[in-house]
Amino acid sequence: MERILVTGGAGFIGSHVVDNLRAKGKRVTVLDRQIQKLYRDDIEFVVGDVKDRKFVEDTVSGHDGVVHLAAILGTMETIDNAAAVVDVNIFGSLNVFGACKQYRKKAVYIGVGNHWMNNPYSITKTAAERFALMYNKEFKTQIAVVRGLNAYGPRQKSRPVRKVVPNFVIPALKGEEIVVFGSGKQIMDLIYVEDLAEVLVRALLTDHGVYDRVMEAGMGRDTTINELSDLVVRTAGSQSKVKHVDMRPGEIPDSIVKADVKTLECLGYSAEDMTPLNEGMRRTVAWYAEELGKAESRQ
Repeated sequence: MERILVTGGAGFIGSHVVDNLRAKGKRVTVLDRQIQKLYRDDIEFVVGDVKDRKFVEDTVSGHDGVVHLAAILGTMETIDNAAAVVDVNIFGSLNVFGACKQYRKKAVYIGVGNHWMNNPYSITKTAAERFALMYNKEFKTQIAVVRGLNAYGPRQKSRPVRKVVPNFVIPALKGEEIVVFGSGKQIMDLIYVEDLAEVLVRALLTDHGVYDRVMEAGMGRDTTINELSDLVVRTAGSQSKVKHVDMRPGEIPDSIVKADVKTLECLGYSAEDMTPLNEGMRRTVAWYAEELGKAESRQ
C-alpha cells in the first residue's frame, strides 16, 4: 500500500496523519473542500467535497487506501446545523464507504469518544461508524473504525470549534481567565495527536483483521477537566484563575469519556507506547507559546 488518500487531511489530526504516512515513505493525497496552504509541499492536494459521490469514487479509485477524517465538527457548534452535519458526516461517509466497496480499497474511519451524547456531531459520527461496520459485514469491505478520544497537541485551533486544550493553554499563556464549562469533574481521556495518528495509520496499514468492532484510541486515564486546567496552568507557569460557567448545549454534566485501551492490542499498541500527559502538555504549551510569539512579532 503506497498511495494513501486522507480526507480532511488539512485539519489538525489530518496534518499529523500526513506526517506519519510521509515518515513511513507513503505517497499522500489530501482531499479538502477548500484550497489551503499546507505546511509541507511533498504531498498532492485535491479540492473536492465528500458529498460529491462521483468525485469521491474517482479519487478513491486512484489510491491504495483511505484515511477518512473529513467531517463537520463541534458539539455546541452543530446544535443548530443538524441537516448540514448529516449531509457531510453521514452521506459523505457513505460515499467514501461505497467507493471503498466498489474498488476494494482498505480504509480507516475516525469515530468519536462521546458516541453516546445527543448532539449532531456525536450522532452523525456514530451513525457513520455503524454504517462502516455494516459495510464490513454485508459487503466484506475492510474499513477499520477507530474512535479518537480527545486529541490535543500542536496545530489545534481554538476557534471556531472550542476544543478544550487550546482554550485552556492560550489564556494561560496570556495570563487570562480560563473558562471551565460545568463542575470540571467530567472525565476526559486525552491522547497526544501524534499517538492518535500512529493508531489511525496502523489501523490502515497492518493486517489486524479487526473489522467487526471498534478500536478506541485513548490512554484509558481518569483525567478530570479540573485536573487538566491545573496541569495547563502549572506547565505554562501561569497565574491564570479558573472560572466555572454553565455547561454548553449538547454536552452532559460530569460525563465520562474514556477509552478501552485493550481494543488497541490488535495493533500492537498500548497506553505505555503513548506520550505521557505531562510530556504531551509540555510540548503543546511550548508550541502555542512559540505561535503566540510569532503573532506578536508581526504586530
